[in-house]
Amino acid sequence: MVQRAVRWPAEWEPQDAVLVAWPHALTDWAARLAAVESSYVALVTAITRHEHCVICVADAGLQAHARHMLAAAGADLRRTQFVSAPYDDTWLRDSGPIVLRDGPTYEYADFRFTGWGGKFSAERDDALIQRLLEQDVFVPGRHARHDFALEGGAIEGDGAGTLLTTWRCLHRRHPQMERARLDDILCGDLGAQRVLWLQRGYLEGDDTDAHIDTLARFSPDGGILFQACDDPHDAHYVELDAMRAELAALRDAQGHPYRLHALPWARPIHNGQRRLAASYANYLVINDAVLVPSYDDPADDLAARIIGAAHPGRIVEQIPCRELIWQNGSLHCVTMQIPAGALRGLAG
Repeated sequence: MVQRAVRWPAEWEPQDAVLVAWPHALTDWAARLAAVESSYVALVTAITRHEHCVICVADAGLQAHARHMLAAAGADLRRTQFVSAPYDDTWLRDSGPIVLRDGPTYEYADFRFTGWGGKFSAERDDALIQRLLEQDVFVPGRHARHDFALEGGAIEGDGAGTLLTTWRCLHRRHPQMERARLDDILCGDLGAQRVLWLQRGYLEGDDTDAHIDTLARFSPDGGILFQACDDPHDAHYVELDAMRAELAALRDAQGHPYRLHALPWARPIHNGQRRLAASYANYLVINDAVLVPSYDDPADDLAARIIGAAHPGRIVEQIPCRELIWQNGSLHCVTMQIPAGALRGLAG
């Protein structure tokens, strides 16, 4: 297995900014644009209380519109940076850069984005990282373009060399590859030492083929938070219970079992006959805070308390995400963190 000196910082390590893309009428959000913009306003306002937010916009008109909405909501515009770049959609967890540390320098990992296995058009999203680098959004570093389909939401890292992912997703992206070969590629490209795989776990309404960031996440207390289901009559009960057993069998790099934090189960949310993927595991860790999705559900507050307890010393803020899951993703899916020192203008 190839190992490299680069390292993928954990999400709870210091950050310069969070990267998002503002929704507009030519994205899939068109039918519910005003409603989903309210979620973005709440998200960016919360981020800018703690760090910078880099906002991709399609053109100058959209930038002016977003700036006006954010100003009206009280967002700290001194901590916002707009960058114009074309994009197909706003799921920057999957199309944005995975920023690696290489000693004092940075590597911008740019994996092939295929619209989740060719389900959707993705040419502009696949070129987004190149566009950002051309506009000098980040400090100089190595642009590592990988001819390997991978989305950021498909992998979870602890910052110390362990990756967590799902076989369902990676196998569907690369059906001809054996697990050992996938291990080799992931460790080689991301500087990891080992990969932990989950066979079980899925959410109805998820079109990513079981991204790990909807199911299970590492926490800085040496644990794993995971989406549980406590309703034996729910279609997810058997699958998520099997995932819980898999997680209990995992061992950390020192051979110890992980401390498991079960997240509560939100009541089913439907759009017509389609069930939506309301996962509390799709939270975002930023400087001094953790942003937790809320779904207008009685379980929202309990989920926030559990996630907050696993991230001691951080403020917990709830972000309304019921509109986001209408397009099958949530809070973590629309964001990508930028590690400390990588954002141009803030370094040093």
